[in-house]
Amino acid sequence: MSGFSWDRRIARAGELSQSHAAVSELLSFYQGVARFQKQVYEKLASAEDHSVSVLLPYFPGLFALVTQTGSPALVTSSENLAQLPREDLLELLTHVWQPSQQNENEHTENGPDENSEDLPAEAAFFARALLQPYGEYLAERTRVAADASADSGADSGQVRCPFCGSKPQLAVLRPEGDGGKRSLMCCLCATEWNFRRVVCPNCGEQNKDHLPIFVAKEFDYVRVDACDTCHTYIKSIDLSKNGNAIPVVDELATVSLNLWAADNNFHKLSPNLFGV
Repeated sequence: MSGFSWDRRIARAGELSQSHAAVSELLSFYQGVARFQKQVYEKLASAEDHSVSVLLPYFPGLFALVTQTGSPALVTSSENLAQLPREDLLELLTHVWQPSQQNENEHTENGPDENSEDLPAEAAFFARALLQPYGEYLAERTRVAADASADSGADSGQVRCPFCGSKPQLAVLRPEGDGGKRSLMCCLCATEWNFRRVVCPNCGEQNKDHLPIFVAKEFDYVRVDACDTCHTYIKSIDLSKNGNAIPVVDELATVSLNLWAADNNFHKLSPNLFGV
């Protein structure tokens, strides 16, 4: 599991929902989802079977949660998915969760993130909502070291999670000595691994003149790290500027930065739980 517990994520979402009205509804919904994910994570410890099929019994609870508090689009998707047989729901999960079985120097052509990108955002939400606690639980059992694949793929681009092969969702900056260090966080299993600061994690660009940074006044500890070469971006959460930040939550709260990036023709390296 990442260094940010489910309880800390839930509390941070509540805190930010009170201080940022523009995203309060989204963060309140995320609180409910995170509570549900926490329950899934904890119940996996007593499960004998840890194949993806172990998640099937949790679909009804997720559907009920979305029906009560989700967006109209998610409610409609929930109603449609609820009509599917178990085999189709299992196919949805396995379509998104296909962890790489190669060694640490090899990666599949189509990792979990590409498979979820060809799904409608609403359907991908349901798969990710269940697979995130599942992936975190398995990663915690494996205990992948943060530096296990540090900078792997930096020269060629397409950097991948050392555990499940997914793309990073965000970057985390922490103080270290007189400077700072950067880690990337997986979009699916929340594994963190070290990565050089001045490198595009998508294409490997290292020329800082081609790697613009954007910071908004209202979120001076969250920045957009963009790349003029491949036109992708990733958000970086600077814990040296705000030690109370919980990266996955604060990334959600800063959707205004996504709008700036889109207006400047940058697309996100990997979407978050809500497809943003």
